[in-house]
Amino acid sequence: MRGARAETGGADRRGHLRYVALGDSHTEGVGDGDDTTGLRGWADRLAELIAAAEPTARYANLAVRGRLAHQVRAGQLAPALALRPDLATVVAGVNDVLRPRFDAGRVAGEVEAMFAALTGAGTHVVTLAFPDLGRIAPLARPLAPRLTELDARIRAAAARHGVTVVDTSGHAVSTDPRLWTADRLHASPLGHERIAAAVAEALGLPGSGDAWTRPLPPRPLPGGPEALAAELRWAAAFLGPWLGRRLRGRSSGDGRTAKRPLLTGAAAAREAP
Repeated sequence: MRGARAETGGADRRGHLRYVALGDSHTEGVGDGDDTTGLRGWADRLAELIAAAEPTARYANLAVRGRLAHQVRAGQLAPALALRPDLATVVAGVNDVLRPRFDAGRVAGEVEAMFAALTGAGTHVVTLAFPDLGRIAPLARPLAPRLTELDARIRAAAARHGVTVVDTSGHAVSTDPRLWTADRLHASPLGHERIAAAVAEALGLPGSGDAWTRPLPPRPLPGGPEALAAELRWAAAFLGPWLGRRLRGRSSGDGRTAKRPLLTGAAAAREAP
C-alpha cells in the first residue's frame, strides 16, 4: 500500500456497517479530549470516516484504560461478539509490557484468542503495530526487546487468522513528539488523527490516502542538559506516579466502564460523552 504497511491474510470484507473497538486507553481515546468534555481518540475518528462513506454505519467502543490483554479478552470479547460486528479493531498488550512480570507468549496468546474468535465469527479484524517506545521516551528503551518480541508474536498470530496489521513505524512522523502527549504513552489529538487516517487507508475507505505520512514542519529539538532535564521532569511527573499505582495494586481504569458499550450511529462519534 502507499502509506502504512498493511499485512493481511485476506479476511472477508463485507463492509463496515457495524464497527466495534476493543482495547485499552489508546483505543478509549486518552490524550484526545478529557474526562470532562469527553474523549475522542483514533477509533472515534475512524468511525466518523467510515460514516462519511457509509452513513448507516454504527459504532461501539468497549475499550477501558489500564486493561491488560487478558482483561481485554475477559471483559470485552463476549460483548463484542454479541454486537455481531463486521469490523473490529483489537489493540492490547502495551500495558503488559510495562509490568515487571511479562510473558510475551502469554500476552500474544490472549490477543490471538480474540483474533480467532472474531474472525471465526466472520469479522474483519484490524490491529496496530506497536511504535518504538524508545524513540518516544528514551528512558523506556530497556523495554524495547519486550515490545519487539510481542509485536513479532502478534504479527504472526494476525497472519494465521487473516487479521490486517496497520504498521506506521516506517514513517518518521510516527514518533514525532508532537503526535504524543506529555506522558509519552498516549497519542495527542494530532496523533489520534493520523492513526485513524492510517487505518482508513488500510481499509481502503473512500477519500483516504497517505497524507498522514507527511512529516510535520521542522522545529528545534532540545539537546544536552536540556534534554536530560526534560527526561527527569517526565520521570517525576508520569513515571513515578505510574510506578506508585503499580505498587499499590491500582490501575487508572479502576471503576471505569466502556464509554460506548452499544452500537450507535458512527456519524455521532464526535458527540459521544
